[in-house]
Amino acid sequence: MPKSLQDEGAAAQTERSLYEAALQNCLAGELRIVNAGLPQSQQRLAHLLRQEHPHVLCNDGSTHVFKRRELEYLASMLGAEEQEALQLPMLIELGGGQAEAAVICQAGTEQRVVSQALGMSVACEQRRIRLYKPQLALLRRKLRTTTVYLFSSRLVA
Repeated sequence: MPKSLQDEGAAAQTERSLYEAALQNCLAGELRIVNAGLPQSQQRLAHLLRQEHPHVLCNDGSTHVFKRRELEYLASMLGAEEQEALQLPMLIELGGGQAEAAVICQAGTEQRVVSQALGMSVACEQRRIRLYKPQLALLRRKLRTTTVYLFSSRLVA
């Protein structure tokens, strides 16, 4: 390939790289904004059940309140050890325009909860439980306050 064509190809590649870097920076900023309402931390189900008004504080200064009925529903599925292991709210990761989402699975207890809530077996692969939109709708219907959306540029699959 002639030297001038190589130089043009390298320049075009550099421009694409700069453009992609700028898009990634923009996306990171936008994701910080849409995720501002996420809880600062998660709480164990057992701890939340002992609170009079179960809640966690969010990054934007607001309060995320849990419905006692949902906490009791979760507790009915789990033994005492699992109630200590389950961190709430559970995080549901949504990635760029995908037809699916993923529940982040930290202790394996999430897998049991999601399986029972959906009435079907689910698998935890690479610390994520893949859900399709109809499953996600059913899960959120049952666990509206004990799950939250986490928006990500990561591909869910």
